[in-house]
Amino acid sequence: MEYKTAAPIFEALASEARLAVFHLLARNTPEGLVAGEIAGQLSIPKSNLSFHLKNMVQSGLVNMSREGRNTRYKANITLMLEAIDYLTDECRPGEGQRPPRHRAASVPPELL
Repeated sequence: MEYKTAAPIFEALASEARLAVFHLLARNTPEGLVAGEIAGQLSIPKSNLSFHLKNMVQSGLVNMSREGRNTRYKANITLMLEAIDYLTDECRPGEGQRPPRHRAASVPPELL
């Protein structure tokens, strides 16, 4: 992963509301949630939620799909694991102190 890819991901998570949305969507993997469910569970006004979801979709952290009048949102667990690997690889203290990797391969397929 490069800086250009990583920066929008971490920027998207720099908001308390977006971090809460991602956390909620990750807990509801693989089915995801529609916007109304997210707004209700997090008590975020729909107009504010729309702003946050747009940012998260643009970063790639969240995928969306239309279901009639609703839009379903799902956490992109694979991308999050790649971002964690990026931090692990780039920010380790030294070669002998390398922390364990969080590879997508170690995650059950139904969560990806």
